[in-house]
Amino acid sequence: MQARLQRGFVLHRRPYANTSLLLELFTAEDGRLAMVAKGAKRARSTQAALLQPFQPLWLGWTGRGEVKTLTRAEAAGRALSLIGTSLYCGFYVNELLMRLWPRQEAPESLFPAYQMVLEALSSSDSPDLGLRQFELSLLAAMGYALDLNRLADEDIAVRSEEHYVLYPEQGLRRALAAGPESVSGETLGRLVRGEALEPRHRREAKTLLRRALAPHLGNKPLRSRELFRALPGQGAAAENASAGHADGSLRSPPQSAEQPASQAIHGESNHA
Repeated sequence: MQARLQRGFVLHRRPYANTSLLLELFTAEDGRLAMVAKGAKRARSTQAALLQPFQPLWLGWTGRGEVKTLTRAEAAGRALSLIGTSLYCGFYVNELLMRLWPRQEAPESLFPAYQMVLEALSSSDSPDLGLRQFELSLLAAMGYALDLNRLADEDIAVRSEEHYVLYPEQGLRRALAAGPESVSGETLGRLVRGEALEPRHRREAKTLLRRALAPHLGNKPLRSRELFRALPGQGAAAENASAGHADGSLRSPPQSAEQPASQAIHGESNHA
């Protein structure tokens, strides 16, 4: 039994049965949760309009199993305004959480990091620094924090004028020369200090974090990135963002009334 309300966000939603929604939520204390919002699609219900990605919420629920039952949802502030590329970046962040953060694991510092990246995406025309900082926070919360100040297995500090290559789960090593997989010490320093990224730094930082995330994401591509690439006229912008649909569903099919919620949740392989 969940007795008090908790801060949270909708990561993903899709129709369930005839009148309900199946939700993936990210909460401040219990982390990622699967939940059914019963009757949310009924004509007189206001929940369907409220239970949207990027809307800060107060949430209450019941249930001891993996799939909870939503009992209460209230706005905890105005919905964050993500438009254009920032909207697709927001869906990318949500998909990272669904792919990499286990259900029912306390998020500790990751929930504030999630709030910060959404704030950054809603208030900046350049999403790169916010995205890279969130990716670093996610890796750290997973137990794979990157040391961007020193070389792997050596007590040698990174130098701004040199180039480095990240070897996942090992660390940074000096590159023989600048190349497509290398990152400059200047870019590393900007990431550590949270300074603005110029175009060259953005490319290098993106490469760095993709290499770091690759072992955890595996061979299955991110659906958000693939969908954004398919949008007309996006081109290189897809390299920094991902795509979804306005409800955060990434177009999952509705579930039949006979299918238990636990089976429906596990049937959505992108969320495991």
